Amino acid sequence: MGTRILLVDDHPVVRRGLKHLLGVQPGWEIIDEAADGVEAVEKAQRLDPDVVLLDISMPRMGGLEACRLIRETAPRCEILILTQHNSTQMLQEALNAGARGYVVKSKADSDLLQAVQAAKEHRSFVALDC
Repeated sequence: MGTRILLVDDHPVVRRGLKHLLGVQPGWEIIDEAADGVEAVEKAQRLDPDVVLLDISMPRMGGLEACRLIRETAPRCEILILTQHNSTQMLQEALNAGARGYVVKSKADSDLLQAVQAAKEHRSFVALDC
């Protein structure tokens, strides 16, 4: 069975790049996209993705609050934070909110595929740019 991924980022160009990178992986399917946390929670509940790739800084509802709500309302989904925040404090907040993993956007080219695979397998993955 394949891996169904929901992409959540408020920048369309980022979502487009992620869709291109992840969509060509065998067995991985981008099932939908969201531009903010409110939309992410609704789509995660309705679509039941395997992995939600979630930004932190977004309008209407940020990624940490969305992570908490997705964890409560769609607990089967694994949440992977992909963010510009290269901070151990933000990492800890994301893990406390229920994220399975954390990748800084500056390391996405080298770490994102491994992180999604780990999340799919219910394993943790953390990559700060230190």
